[in-house]
Amino acid sequence: MHYLEQYPGQNVLITGGLGFIGANLARRLVDLGAHVTVVDSLIPDYGGNLFNIAGYEGRLRVNIADVRDPYSMRALVAGQDVLFNLAGQVSHMDSMTDPFTDLEINTRSQLSILEACRQVNPTIKVVYAGTRQQYGKPRYLPLDEDHIQAPTDVNGVNKLAGEWYHIVYHTAYGLRTTSLRLTNTYGPRQLIKHNRQGFIGWFVRLALEGKPIQLYGDGQQLRDLTYVDDVVDAFLRAGVNDHANGAVFNLGGAAPISLLELATLIVAIAGRGSVELVPWPEERKKIDIGDVYSSHARISAVLGWQPTTPLQVGLTQMIDYYMRHFDKYVTP
Repeated sequence: MHYLEQYPGQNVLITGGLGFIGANLARRLVDLGAHVTVVDSLIPDYGGNLFNIAGYEGRLRVNIADVRDPYSMRALVAGQDVLFNLAGQVSHMDSMTDPFTDLEINTRSQLSILEACRQVNPTIKVVYAGTRQQYGKPRYLPLDEDHIQAPTDVNGVNKLAGEWYHIVYHTAYGLRTTSLRLTNTYGPRQLIKHNRQGFIGWFVRLALEGKPIQLYGDGQQLRDLTYVDDVVDAFLRAGVNDHANGAVFNLGGAAPISLLELATLIVAIAGRGSVELVPWPEERKKIDIGDVYSSHARISAVLGWQPTTPLQVGLTQMIDYYMRHFDKYVTP
């Protein structure tokens, strides 16, 4: 049976379901005929936004809860067929200024979720959102899943731990868990009200406001990007394929692009804004990791996934979305 044909009638829980990727995944699952429950704490500045499910409010269930609460999680995972576990603190900067909150959300809460699954729903399928940040500074490119993990910030350490709790619960208890290591995901419904959750949304906001996008040095650092619809497709494939159990997969983009090329393309599509090259601040130069991009060969071989959205198409759709809904993402 085709993987998309396995979702109608399925009970699906999405933690972090009012956030960027979670909400796009929820909308797709509802369209496929799944019974969807989204869980989100709606903590300010973390990306959860009720507007992300606009038009779908009556077609899914929303539960405002914190994944750190074990009692809530036990009640929520009961009776679910699939759990897409996207709850997390994703700001690298915030993890350095407030490491204990990052530890609570990205590590302790993952144990809480997995214990709830083990105790009340041991047959559930769990797909976790890992991150390319777990690798740290590349020793070779493209990054593959065998590359050593040596995170350069607290967020990377805690996300790595969260991922490995999932793998341990597979090997020790037979829980059907998978981790997808996301790279730079972009698209509609992304948080753009501050610059602490990735650079793409912030670049788009600056361009739409007619402001300069400032790049350090010569702007030639390479990155790979993945459009949110392609990321959603990877989660859907992993969610119903038992060949993914106990495995980790990179969601690498199609081809790396320099930050200068990317910023120039965003400005061209938006029809406003500009690009400026500025000298490296000393404190940023010390922690710069240079070029970073990932291979998606393993997930392509096992699950048949590959990125299909051309960068210009994805950026055009993203910029068009914010042109129409800017006020819902930026406080006037």
